[in-house]
Amino acid sequence: MSQEYRYILRIMGTDVPGTLKTVYGIARIKGISLNLANAILKKAGINPNLRVGFLSETEISKIEEIIEEPTKFGLPGWLLNKRKDIETGKDMHLISSDLIFRTKKDIDLTKEIKSWRGYRHAYSLKVRGQRTKTTGRAGKSLGVKKKSLRSGGK
Repeated sequence: MSQEYRYILRIMGTDVPGTLKTVYGIARIKGISLNLANAILKKAGINPNLRVGFLSETEISKIEEIIEEPTKFGLPGWLLNKRKDIETGKDMHLISSDLIFRTKKDIDLTKEIKSWRGYRHAYSLKVRGQRTKTTGRAGKSLGVKKKSLRSGGK
């Protein structure tokens, strides 16, 4: 444990408040879920109930090392968010801007090959089989227009 408390830490390019428990602080990084955060802390040997502000520099570097290459440290493939990549065929885990860029690239690929999923993305329709008759109608005209009463009539 470090002897000093820090209010904000920078972990993998993300500002993490020092008041959070370590597991919730790591889960603040885009692309890392609570399950993955727990597995990372278990591999690093850090107490998940410890506050982030009390982490030492060596503990932070150990966490970052595990986040960069989780398969090297024996984390199972089902925890990763990019399995069987189209280009390399390997299991990877992407975080922050890399995750956003890769997701956008995958969507553009589905549009380019004109798959059904790409078609739905291109026309801003629901992609995962949701109903469209009554939900997701924001931005379009809604409801039925009422008939106006004649002037002078009851």
